[in-house]
Amino acid sequence: DLAAGPRAVNQGGLPVAAAAKRLLSSRSVLARRPSRSPDGPDGRGQAWIPRMSAMGTPYGLQSMLKDGYKHMSGLDEAVLKNIDACKQLSQITRTSLGPNGLNKMVINHLEKLFVTSDTTTILTELEVAHPAASMLVLAAKALETEIGDGTNFVVTLAGELLAQAESLLVDGLHPSEVVEGYIKARDAALRMLDDLVIEGSDKVDCRDVKQVSQCMRAAVSAKQFGYEDLLCPLIAEACISTCPANPANFNVDNVRVAKITGTGLGTSQVIKGMIIKRDSEGTIKKVAKAKIAVFGTGIETSATETKGTVLIESAEQLQNFAKGEESQMDEYIKAIADSGAKVVVSGSAISETAMHFIERHGLMAVKVPSKFELRRLCRTTGAVSLVKSGAPGPDELGYADSVTVEEIGGQRVLVIKQDEAQTGVATVVLRASTDNIMDDVERAVDDGVNTYKAMCKDSRRVPGAGATEVELAHRLSVLARKETGLAQYAISKFGTALELFPRILAENAGLNATNIVAQLYAAHAAGDRMAGINVEEGVVQDMTKEDICDLYVTKYWGIKFALDAVLTVLRVDQIIMAKPAGGPKGPPPGAGED
Repeated sequence: DLAAGPRAVNQGGLPVAAAAKRLLSSRSVLARRPSRSPDGPDGRGQAWIPRMSAMGTPYGLQSMLKDGYKHMSGLDEAVLKNIDACKQLSQITRTSLGPNGLNKMVINHLEKLFVTSDTTTILTELEVAHPAASMLVLAAKALETEIGDGTNFVVTLAGELLAQAESLLVDGLHPSEVVEGYIKARDAALRMLDDLVIEGSDKVDCRDVKQVSQCMRAAVSAKQFGYEDLLCPLIAEACISTCPANPANFNVDNVRVAKITGTGLGTSQVIKGMIIKRDSEGTIKKVAKAKIAVFGTGIETSATETKGTVLIESAEQLQNFAKGEESQMDEYIKAIADSGAKVVVSGSAISETAMHFIERHGLMAVKVPSKFELRRLCRTTGAVSLVKSGAPGPDELGYADSVTVEEIGGQRVLVIKQDEAQTGVATVVLRASTDNIMDDVERAVDDGVNTYKAMCKDSRRVPGAGATEVELAHRLSVLARKETGLAQYAISKFGTALELFPRILAENAGLNATNIVAQLYAAHAAGDRMAGINVEEGVVQDMTKEDICDLYVTKYWGIKFALDAVLTVLRVDQIIMAKPAGGPKGPPPGAGED
């Protein structure tokens, strides 16, 4: 109506400008209804009328929901805001990618300090609350559960795919068209991944220390660059010693890590058996070729479930009462000693009376309060945890070649060793100057163990150091030029997203990323599909000769999980949030105090 000029009139005969001023000064929400105006068909234009009463009655979706609900829809409010949140999360983790990745200092809600480049630890301690960004966290945790490594790959790829999709959406493509193109690109990338498998990598001997060390070299160097030559043989030895007859049944829980402060990483070692970080209870500190009796309960005089009163009328009766308890405990310990056991392990307290007779019969007493450690001890020695009082049977006793108390770095620990080639549990003893360093090295060991587990199921490998990503990006760009329809733009963007990985590796190593990526593309266009980035020398070369390779399954599942999260975010067009439960939050602790 305002466009009709200052002489346009409404129903009341007032100029439109005056009518609009009067309506805008009211507190009601405005809507349109047919009115008489020079504009519109048959001289009936449109004027503004209230759609909400003066009392503020809601309309539309708000009238259907309870008070406090928030509703956002459309490209700007829902889709792009979700993409922005995921990009922010990806920006946090991408600088930690690769061997030269930077550490993050995270202080959690318990004020515990974490200094690490491990993406799983960072995401866990960040406690991401945004619903879209949490989908990326779930995808990363899914890969951590499936493979045990590659979480940074998932988050970085998903964040970059969403960033590339954002430009397409702003240019006018519909989310469905972007989703269709991404699905085609994913299927093509997974087919191309099969062509990049290194020849002969599917025939790896899972019990050869040298071959296993080569397979886990890339995973370990990504966490502890420069120490892979030291750590990989230790991890490989520990994994091989606990590997069952069928390697596919390998259990990562059988490889333990004991962290003892002192000296340096070079003094770390592998013990075939386990270490309990506590001293024995008695005076006996060393037993060889020991049979072990494990009791899940305490070794003490059993108490009745009901209360009772004992009337003692003389000193003789009191003396006999005490002797009865002592003789009962003596028979109990003697029966254990007669069974052949030399070590008694208790999951709870050991009474002083029991300790006296254990010493008299020449047994070693060990207290293990943790039920998880008790289970691992049983798995190491083959013992059965008993919950009854009495002598254990021959099939319930465990065996260890030696049980000794040793002092490592000023800390007394109980070392249970097995001299056999195959053991139930192996322990990697890590030595370093600070707890933070040992925590980070432990994460590298965990990645190496998980790599061994994945390798036992599928040992195929693809080139590392950015070679696989550049080759896939190069092939996808060729595929996009052959594709017809709007999906070609999304396929091209998928390849551009994969190009980010060699760029990040170069940037984190302090190299000229543009030159390195250009050299990579030139090498791959010339047919050298194994060409990757040597971050030490800053050149492009065949990195398979340096044993820098990634597991095929890590790339395969990483691409799948990342794209699943991306498609879920792109398919959201509305966000409806309920009012948070609970009353108003009080002031923070210490507020208002001088």
